[in-house]
Amino acid sequence: MNDKAKAPAPAGRAAAKKELPEHLKAYKHVWVFIEQERGQAHPVSWELMGAGRILADKLGVNLAAVVVGARNEATQAVVRESFNYGADLAYLVADDVLTDYRNESYTKAMTDLVNAYQPEILLLGATILGRDLAGSVATTLLTGLTADCTELDVDAEGSLAATRPTFGGSLLCTIFTLNYRPQMATVRPRVMPMPERVDKPIGRVIEHPLGMVEDDIVTKVLSFLPDRDSTKSNLAFADVVVAGGLGLGSPENFQLIRQLASAIGAEFGCSRPLVQKGWVSSDRQIGQTGKTIRPKLYIAAGISGAIQHRVGVEGADYIVAINTDKNAPIFDFAHVGIVTDAVRLLPALTEAFSKRLSPHQRDRLAS
Repeated sequence: MNDKAKAPAPAGRAAAKKELPEHLKAYKHVWVFIEQERGQAHPVSWELMGAGRILADKLGVNLAAVVVGARNEATQAVVRESFNYGADLAYLVADDVLTDYRNESYTKAMTDLVNAYQPEILLLGATILGRDLAGSVATTLLTGLTADCTELDVDAEGSLAATRPTFGGSLLCTIFTLNYRPQMATVRPRVMPMPERVDKPIGRVIEHPLGMVEDDIVTKVLSFLPDRDSTKSNLAFADVVVAGGLGLGSPENFQLIRQLASAIGAEFGCSRPLVQKGWVSSDRQIGQTGKTIRPKLYIAAGISGAIQHRVGVEGADYIVAINTDKNAPIFDFAHVGIVTDAVRLLPALTEAFSKRLSPHQRDRLAS
């Protein structure tokens, strides 16, 4: 199978493009919403700063971080950190009303900022919070939003080209928001590479008032319970991942995946059919409708490598595929392909690694 097909741009798109309305020509610069919860920034925000830097440089404009949160030192620390990931300036809306995320208050903060300072591109993470906020902000601003993008670029005319999977992942469609501003897009965690962090002094910070009090907000926060469920997977940020698919034949054979993962200090995952069959919990699913991963090493056993799965793993540094079908699509993008029965090979790999790796070496491989 070749690379995913891209839906062609409509013929004569550039010629048919309407000139941007006069009141939108003032919209400039690239913004990244820095998602943070009580001073802890989500890594996807820094990934987007790297992507935003590329877009801003191509357009010859500034890259700005947008921080919304409580008026405290933790929020200020996030602002300072944004400059270490390439921000030219930062916009800050700080108010105790914003201590916890609520759609109404965060939407007002973001829309007020956009209306006041007019960015041409606004990027957010496709997290639970980011998806909720992006849809609300785009609706309020009456602009376009491309969700779950896998690629971001700008065309010769400076329009954002946001690419995302469509038709169940069988096509990649590039979407343009030609005559509205800002051009908005969300990107899933781990789709974009993490940029290098470089210590820099804090730059220009523009503070903007919220203009809202607690009584203006219908939703009330009664308590805050952080998610500390240690049983949930850390697939998205694991350096080594072992995953299994239907080729394993039975849920009992999936234990071979767990055993190999344990032997090398890795996380384990699966393809979508195993979740649908109830063999594995949904938090372990890898692919378009599951987790996107960027490990240093990915071992896929009994996974055919359909487009939906490829979208979630093609950012891995090194992919080893094990499959009985020499024509399986996964061999088209794997770095190493082994044509054999995974059920026979996995125990041998587990035994070999267990003999060669000490617990200390397994910890180092996983880190």
